[in-house]
This record gives sequence, C-alpha cells and structure tokens, in this order.
Amino acid sequence: MPLLVSNCAKAFILSAFSQLKRMSHPSVKTRLRGVVFDMDGTLTVPVIDFPAMYRAVLGEEEYRKLKAENPSGIDILGHIEAWPQHEKRKAYDAIAEVERQGLQRLQIMPGAADLCAILDSNKIRRGLITRNTNSAVELFHDRFGIKFSPALSREFHPYKPDPGPLLHICSLWEVLPNEVIMIGDSLKDDVACGRRAGAFTCLLDQRGIYDSPEFNDVGFKPDFKVTSLDEVYSVLKANFDLSP
Repeated sequence: MPLLVSNCAKAFILSAFSQLKRMSHPSVKTRLRGVVFDMDGTLTVPVIDFPAMYRAVLGEEEYRKLKAENPSGIDILGHIEAWPQHEKRKAYDAIAEVERQGLQRLQIMPGAADLCAILDSNKIRRGLITRNTNSAVELFHDRFGIKFSPALSREFHPYKPDPGPLLHICSLWEVLPNEVIMIGDSLKDDVACGRRAGAFTCLLDQRGIYDSPEFNDVGFKPDFKVTSLDEVYSVLKANFDLSP
C-alpha cells in the first residue's frame, strides 16, 4: 500500500522553514544533518535507456514532440498519470521491461561507497529517493551492501519532483530541509524536488550535459555541481559544518 506524506508533518516543516533563511549568516556554515541521494545515474552507473523507454511508451512522434517541449527532460510517470487505466498499465509494463534490462547491468557509481563511509563517520544520515521500483532499491542494497534509510521508491506517493518524499524524510529525521542536501543527476527530478522542499541541492553532471545553453532558463538550478561523486565531500566540507 503506498505511503502517504503526513500533511501535519509537511505543514510543520514548511512553517518552520519559512521562518529561517537558508544561511543564517554568510560567515557561519550550515550544519549538515542529512544527505538524500537519487539512485539511477547517481548511486549507480547510468544503465537505463531512457529514450528507448520513452519511445516504447509514447511512440516516436509523441516522444519527439515532448522532448522538444521539455528540454530538461520528460516526466514520463507524470505524463501517463491521467491516461485510462488499461493504457497506463501497458505503459508501466513497458517502463518495467526497460528497467529490468537495466538491473541486469547494475553497477555502483565510482566514489559512492567512499562517500557513504565518510558520511557515516561524521554521523550524517543517508536517505534515498528514486522513481524506480522498491525491488530495484532492494537489489541495490543486497548487491552492494550499502543501505539507505529511508529509501523511497515510486511506490511512495507523491514521487519526485514533488517535494513530498524529501519533506517526509526530513520529518522522520526530525530535521529542517535546510539541514539536508539532495544529490542527483536530474534537474527536473532531483534538483526540482530538493529546491521545492527548501533543501540544498547538488547536481551530478558527469558529461557536462547541463552546460548546454538550452538549460540556462530552467526553473530550478542547483546550489552546487560536480562531475563525479569523488568531488562531493570537498563541496560539503567547504560549505557546511560536518561535525558529528
């Protein structure tokens, strides 16, 4: 049964956050109490063929149209939400098949294990938000022996880019969003989710995709940008108080 974000918890966090600034004083570093990761393309090497997924669900013509209208990426789950039930079921089957093929080649992202070890040594919590399935999250946990808590998959509603999953994690951790950073490889999902929740955000852009001029006017931009997870600790150390 899908989990639901507590409206009371969400209201409390938003109310409390509205009274605080992201940085209380420019010379004082914000205490970092939690890091929330995306999974596919962030904690794992990109293996899912998203264009193939979109074509399978939308067809070539509709895919090209949506791609032109959404330069920061297509929200395929959001797009099919209003479809008739039988069409939606077929779409989810097509998505699941592409994801299944990707799981066969699942690899942990270089630097992920070391970064998690550093966070653990500083007693900084680690969470996960993905639009993949819970079974994919469990496979990641089992295969690589690194667990995230909580780890919210697309069975949790609402899913990112809605801020609900991140606000839910903050509520469980009993921290404010501005004490958390969201790390992911997507502007439209990860950065948008983090910024809407009031958290800090870090974009993993390995190939410099988001340096393209077409992303200059996107609605949500990250606080920080890295090309590998090996760079993340230096960013955190320079900008946050990491003391246990």
